[in-house]
Amino acid sequence: MTFGAPARPALVLGASVLGIFVGFGSLVIFSFGVFLKPVSAEFGWTRTQASLGFTLAALTVAASSPFLGRITDRIGPRRVLLPCVSVYAAALAALAFVHSLAAYYALYIALGLVGNGTAHLCYARIVSSWFDRRRGAALATVMAGAAAGAILMPPLATALIAHFGWRSAYLLLAASVVTLGLLPAALFVHDAPTRGQGSGTSPSHPRHPGVTGLSAARSSAFWLLLAGFFLFSASVNGCVAHLIPLLTDRSITAETAALAASLLGIFTLAGRLLTGALLDRLPAPPLTTGFFTIAAIGVAILSSAHTRDTAFLGASLTGLGMGAEADVLPYLISRYFGLRSFTEIYGYAFTSYAIAGALGPLLMGWGFDEWHSYLIPTRILAAAMLAGAMILALLPRNIPTNSTEPATLPLAA
Repeated sequence: MTFGAPARPALVLGASVLGIFVGFGSLVIFSFGVFLKPVSAEFGWTRTQASLGFTLAALTVAASSPFLGRITDRIGPRRVLLPCVSVYAAALAALAFVHSLAAYYALYIALGLVGNGTAHLCYARIVSSWFDRRRGAALATVMAGAAAGAILMPPLATALIAHFGWRSAYLLLAASVVTLGLLPAALFVHDAPTRGQGSGTSPSHPRHPGVTGLSAARSSAFWLLLAGFFLFSASVNGCVAHLIPLLTDRSITAETAALAASLLGIFTLAGRLLTGALLDRLPAPPLTTGFFTIAAIGVAILSSAHTRDTAFLGASLTGLGMGAEADVLPYLISRYFGLRSFTEIYGYAFTSYAIAGALGPLLMGWGFDEWHSYLIPTRILAAAMLAGAMILALLPRNIPTNSTEPATLPLAA
């Protein structure tokens, strides 16, 4: 299947873009920092207490992703996607009625349980099944939905909170999940038929070539991917979750901070589209290292940003490098290991990614409470991100780029 004309792949791709735009990886992650101050202020919670909600969600994503991956490979992504989006919308709406820290944590755990089923895990599998030769461009297109969310969610959530209050803002965001996520997915999103099956059919469990999850776990590429993306995730999630309070604590206005967050999203979109185009033309490991190094420089700049210009520069570089992350991880998994157990393997990788994503914001919150400043924890995360970039430079380069057959990889030591 090529990246182009047929109507069915275009509809699948378009619905996937909308779904991932309002999915967990976009809406929850990029609006969390906007809700952090008003929710904490109303209940008198510390930032560590409030940040723990994000941490619990991320840890739950980590715990549930391998299970979601295995069941998706067995019964098909559509049968996982639709129930997950339904529960996700309900939990998001229920946040509007929170009156205790326990309820707040419980709902974030519920969001984490279904989070990856609303985002990259299912959509990356579906898109990869429809597109082969231009898979990098197709994944970049659908992941652009998350980047669009990064652009629009901070100012949208800020405006909703300012006009209607944070409780009504949660309700309106939940309504957007139903309208843009659930309905298009129900109408158009499904796995592609495999070779030998009629194009008019859409089996719930098509068979794709590739290796098993156990075989993937015995390769060096699997563990290098986990290590590199673990360090990157801790850094970028810690920075994104605390970006707005980090800037506003330094006398930068809330409007300017929200604009910096939107700028981060704009450059994430630019980096995502650029990475997707380059993945089909250049070796993925050095390409990833380059983009992640740019992001590390951006986080280092944000660590001491006190003016609008430095805030915008740091956010732009962070976003540009961050744009590579969502494209490269599913692309490399599909090329190294094939699609047979793609979602299971992606689930394992995302578990590592999500654990790191849980630790990053918590460490940032703890660092602020400990030192009354974001300077030290942000610089530590910038160094960790750079280390992750160097690890990914060690990935093997024997990746087939025009076939769904997996690469032949050396075993891990």
